[in-house]
Amino acid sequence: MVQRVLPTDEAEDLLALVREIAEEQLLPRVDEAEAEGRFPREVFAMLGRSGLLSLPYPEEQGGGGQPYEVYLQVVEEIARAWMSVAVGVSVHSLTAFPLATYGTPEQQERWLPGVLGGEQLGAYCLSEPQAGSDVAAIRTRAVRDGDDYVITGTKAWISHASHADYYTLFARTSDEGSRGLSCFHLPAGTEGLSFAEPERKMGLHCDTVGEVLLDGVRLPADHRIGEEGQGMQLALAALDSGRLGIAAAATGLAQRALDVASSYATEREQFGRPIADNQGLAFLVADMAAAVGAARATYLHAARLRDAGRPHTQEASVAKLVATDAAMRVTTDAVQVLGGYGYTTDFPVERLMREAKVTQIFEGTNQIQRLVISRQVLAAHR
Repeated sequence: MVQRVLPTDEAEDLLALVREIAEEQLLPRVDEAEAEGRFPREVFAMLGRSGLLSLPYPEEQGGGGQPYEVYLQVVEEIARAWMSVAVGVSVHSLTAFPLATYGTPEQQERWLPGVLGGEQLGAYCLSEPQAGSDVAAIRTRAVRDGDDYVITGTKAWISHASHADYYTLFARTSDEGSRGLSCFHLPAGTEGLSFAEPERKMGLHCDTVGEVLLDGVRLPADHRIGEEGQGMQLALAALDSGRLGIAAAATGLAQRALDVASSYATEREQFGRPIADNQGLAFLVADMAAAVGAARATYLHAARLRDAGRPHTQEASVAKLVATDAAMRVTTDAVQVLGGYGYTTDFPVERLMREAKVTQIFEGTNQIQRLVISRQVLAAHR
């Protein structure tokens, strides 16, 4: 079991509950569900009833009131059992950020109970076919028409597309580049909202991802969150937290691969002894453990800065970069430890390796993380 230093007894009890849910509710379902590519809505409903979809938000808003360092360790424990679900938990938390942070009291009273109470599941609509890492290139447009906005455009790579109850949507309200974006709360079922066929991905088959199509969607102006032109500020602030969510999930994924590989190495015998007795393989496991530990340390450091109200953009990017690169390396090495069996679907490590790859891509590619980190470091010396 992972050794954790948690800030309160309440947090200790929470992590114990999450481990129990992961072992009894998630692990028994994951292999079959991922093979079928079935969206696990009932799992999110169960997590919502358990209070696990609102942990980092204040209790007075209906959240769990947990510091980010605790919330992220919950995400890690979920990812250790089922990566698609952990990604979904992180995405849902991301969708709540603009409303919980910049929403009016009336908006929060109207929507937050469902968002943070577990009854609703959100989707985060930022990326577009031609605007992934380049957020300022967003083309989806929201045109004011009396008391409404009329929204037209296409969002791409959206987790929970067609399954979400609401969409936290970013659209262009002016042509002022990064200052021309605004944020909206878009309920599912709104006329003009539709979805393309889900993407056929190499992994995370239970994380339904697809295009969100907006064809003249008419949305009341009071569904705009924050001021016109404040969308970029909201998106970038949320992305720091979202990157930490993915870092924690990637760490859990890597921990699962390490656990499977270590158990196999102690049980599998060759030449009359466990393969774990071979120093070459034992050192490989040691490197895997070091990578997982380093990933955990980086995301916890960034989370503690966030909890202290200190700048953490650089540290969030470092955590995302380190943890996701570690996940790719550790899952690949886990396949190597299992040898030919690792390449079969009889063991989970081939799936874990496929799932690890996308962590280096979403929430900002790792090349973008290097750009963010280098700019932060060099700016401090100018």
